[in-house]
Amino acid sequence: MAVQKSRRTPATRGSRRSHDKIKKPAVSVDPTSGETHLRHRVSPDGFYRGVQVVAQPEVPEEDHE
Repeated sequence: MAVQKSRRTPATRGSRRSHDKIKKPAVSVDPTSGETHLRHRVSPDGFYRGVQVVAQPEVPEEDHE
């Protein structure tokens, strides 16, 4: 079984762990709708880089008389 020769210092341990933090997701704002969305993904409105690439289904309006 491998046994370490000397104990790791807290500074060495901290240097190793410095890249383990959780990063925030990269978001961008669509220029047309102004909606915030994940990068390289279509916004919930169906826009990607200012162009509508997914058509939204039309909801028929019912008359309430």
